Amino acid sequence: MRCFLPLSGFVVATLVSGCASVSGFPSIGRVASEEPRFERVVAADARIERLAEGFTWAEGPTWIEDGGYLLFTDVPENRMHRWSEADGLSVFMEPSGYAGPPLEVLREAGANGLFAEPSGTVLLADSGNRVLARLDPRTREKTVLAHAFDGRRFNSPNDVVRRADGAIFFTDPPYGLEAFDESPVKELPFNGVYRLDADGRVQLLDDSLSRPNGIALSPDGRTLYVANSDPERAVWMAYALDGNGAVTSRRVFADSTAEVGDDAPGLPDGMAIAADGTLFATGPGGVLVFAPDGTRLGRIETGGPVANVAFGDDGRTLYMTSNSILARVRLLIAGTSPTR
Repeated sequence: MRCFLPLSGFVVATLVSGCASVSGFPSIGRVASEEPRFERVVAADARIERLAEGFTWAEGPTWIEDGGYLLFTDVPENRMHRWSEADGLSVFMEPSGYAGPPLEVLREAGANGLFAEPSGTVLLADSGNRVLARLDPRTREKTVLAHAFDGRRFNSPNDVVRRADGAIFFTDPPYGLEAFDESPVKELPFNGVYRLDADGRVQLLDDSLSRPNGIALSPDGRTLYVANSDPERAVWMAYALDGNGAVTSRRVFADSTAEVGDDAPGLPDGMAIAADGTLFATGPGGVLVFAPDGTRLGRIETGGPVANVAFGDDGRTLYMTSNSILARVRLLIAGTSPTR
């Protein structure tokens, strides 16, 4: 079976499912260059490896440096998984989110986005419990950090990121609730982007996005990126932040609304940002790679929708939770680390 196909023009590396990689994991998908700078980000013959499969909707990967393993969630199944090269796949926590009796109002009871902190703890967007929490991976104990804004419960926190000064930013769409915006238990009239300050106060940064989802920070912490996973407005927003984490301006960083469709599965969702500011953003067709100025450089495709991404290993491996699979690809540039 032929696993690499050079085409005229820019090189497209085609990796067919079932082709074995040198590490023993099957190779899938392809990388596609759209701009010459893409060749400095990921090699044309880079292999996308399928590491594990069988999930309902894999999400929220984060790399745990102390132990060298990846944590990620399966939100509908209410599980958190652990994966490492040495130990393979295992269930790390079940339930990962809501632990009570079944509730008809909950669409997704599990935890969603994760973010490893410098101390070794993990921030947790707990969709099922409708809270932002902190998890200690050593004890599996969770501490609730915030559960409401202006006296009203969050919808279902989805993704989270932490700035070097300790400010925490997170999104709160209605995906965890049955009927979404029409849910009878939805207390907030909007879907928000928030900042949690060190004193425990929750600050609303934006209430205008219909489906705020993935969230990421530039390496200098002065730009906040938020994905809006609405097929009618599939955009990534960029918010300029001041030293206190307040928004001073906002703009549309990129727009992929015209690409949404069956031939390009996926919507703007999770993101990861390299040390040089290159943005890896899940969206229609896979992982879209943008230069810091918004120029689209290329795409990493797994063959299906990709929910979220995270850097791992030495910082040059991009892990991807893609629908029912966990995948990875080696990069030529280094990612940012939450411990720096």
